[in-house]
Amino acid sequence: MNWLNELYKMNKQEPDKEIERSLVNAIFRIYDRFPRIGLRERIGQQEMSLDIADAYIHGHNAMIEAGVGIGKSFAYLIPSLLTNQMSQKPVIIATSSIQLSEQIHKDLRIIGSRLGFSTVRSVVGKGMGQYACRSRAAEWISLDDATSSVSTLAQRILDYEIDERADIKAGVSDAEWSHVSVNDCKFERCHHKSACLFYDMRAKLNAKAHEIDFIIVNQDLLIRDLMKKKEGTKSIISEQPALIVIDEAHNLEAKVRDARTLEFTYRGICRTLDTTVQLLTKQSGDKSLFSQSKFMKNCAERIFKQVNADLLHHAKQDNDRIKVSEIKGIPLNQVSNELKDLSLRLSILTSRHEREIDDAFEAINGLITLIHVLAEIEDNYLRWASSPLGVATISICPKDISQFLKYALFNGKVPVILTSATLCQGGDTLEEQYSYMTHSLGYKGDFLERQPSPFDYTNHAMMYISNKVPYYQHDQREIYLEAAYKELVQLCNLTQGRTIVLFSAKEDMKYIHKKLISKANEYTWAVHVQKEGSSQDSVIADFRKSKGVLLGTGVFWEGVNIEGSDLSQVIIFRLPFPVPSDPVYEYKASVTENPFMEVFVPDMLLRLRQGTGRLIRSETDLGILSILDSRLSTAAKKSYREQVLDTLPFKKVTEDFEVVERFVQNKRIRRTD
Repeated sequence: MNWLNELYKMNKQEPDKEIERSLVNAIFRIYDRFPRIGLRERIGQQEMSLDIADAYIHGHNAMIEAGVGIGKSFAYLIPSLLTNQMSQKPVIIATSSIQLSEQIHKDLRIIGSRLGFSTVRSVVGKGMGQYACRSRAAEWISLDDATSSVSTLAQRILDYEIDERADIKAGVSDAEWSHVSVNDCKFERCHHKSACLFYDMRAKLNAKAHEIDFIIVNQDLLIRDLMKKKEGTKSIISEQPALIVIDEAHNLEAKVRDARTLEFTYRGICRTLDTTVQLLTKQSGDKSLFSQSKFMKNCAERIFKQVNADLLHHAKQDNDRIKVSEIKGIPLNQVSNELKDLSLRLSILTSRHEREIDDAFEAINGLITLIHVLAEIEDNYLRWASSPLGVATISICPKDISQFLKYALFNGKVPVILTSATLCQGGDTLEEQYSYMTHSLGYKGDFLERQPSPFDYTNHAMMYISNKVPYYQHDQREIYLEAAYKELVQLCNLTQGRTIVLFSAKEDMKYIHKKLISKANEYTWAVHVQKEGSSQDSVIADFRKSKGVLLGTGVFWEGVNIEGSDLSQVIIFRLPFPVPSDPVYEYKASVTENPFMEVFVPDMLLRLRQGTGRLIRSETDLGILSILDSRLSTAAKKSYREQVLDTLPFKKVTEDFEVVERFVQNKRIRRTD
């Protein structure tokens, strides 16, 4: 493709105006070729590509909402390919999950090969826990019973059958995989490095600008890299990208908050103290460190006794985040001084175990921060307690993560593109529509025209709002659940299954699942429920095969892509408002004038748009969106009803079940098997 070479030469010779003209012309040429190479241009896709090219040329950040079905991955990959060709610098693409990273990598290969970009060098970056470690596998086999399941797994790794967790088609438990995955890489010192996918991946991530073209990572890895660069330590990802694209950017705030959150358990604190004391006594022989450690462990035990009492009284389920009450009767200042002493000793410790010392030093300083937060010496942190997997945990996180992103990401050094199908709220201007995301992320840059979904929601979909279900009140929860159950069964019978039900609370999902199983003889469709763990591929496959009803929460609100008649209805069990008492939202509410309309409604709308986006996934899809929350009904007269209706793409809205029945009949939304 000679015109690509010409474009590269122009970048070396011509002023910005000529480069812009050349880049725009190149994009037009690519889209003109779409029919000849078996691709179909979609409405808004070309405009999005041109907007991204403009942002790159002028060095601006850009935020753009791209509706479902627009083909946003191709829309940003095309200008990214041209940008890389011009600059000879890599393009970083950050996604919200490993699965999406893999999909973007496939899309890059498809579009690159069809357009003649024959030598695109790319890498998908994943966390070390996704990769097999041959060094650890060899150690395990030498120590363990050769007939154990872990030894069998380790032998397959040594036989080069397995390089990463995804290679195990039948799956593997977290416990088994933890014995043979990468957890403390020796990098250059490992004699397995030449055949190690993790070592190869990390080398490509940090390659020189001219040695790699595309770096595709999840948002977690990008954030860790930004944190390292901010701290002045060795970075993970290339220092000189031409462009950064963040897909599914509506998740970015939560990802940053998670990355900057420190978590503490009683056993974890004890391990940190034991490791530190062992490192120090090996060199100094100071026996007083043992009594020092015993004192701090005793204080930690008393802290967690209070935390357990808080959880017992206030947590309704394991993942609830509750306030940590004032810590009383524990000498926190003395604990702080003792930890500072350990930190000082570690800072001057010399040993060949440098990595262990660094890890201990970081962990002790984290404990110092925790104690300062609990003692209310440090007030720039949020704190909360939870009990994931039944283990009491204290978490602390900086209050304002927007400042971190403002200076670490949106600093003008590299153009950053933020895109998602759900970035906007209602509003007359682009600034108003993007305002919630802008404030949450500390974003500085341009707001680009929203590119709406090309799907025909007017004729292909209907939104049903139930006005029969009473308002949810926790002290009368069962009354709501029983009424919602009856409505749910009636709706699922209407579409003969083929329904995903999205819950905001696991306790609601468990109640409805138990109820459905106990009444299984009263309906003809199969019932499936979300599995524990991150991968839901098997339960989705079972749902598609049976064309039944699938109950889900969390991960099912986004990323699930089921086209065709296998899915004809999405039921939103309750509007997904965040929990007001959650410390993160409590803080966000405290710094706004109208918390409900400035925090809780916008956050609910973002999640609601993600959930409703599961329904129509292709031009021919037909379906019903049903909301079993009468707060959205006309009679409720809630201030946010019009905002919800304006934000969602559904044009046909009814509260009459008979209207829904006629729609199903007229559109022939029936089983095809």
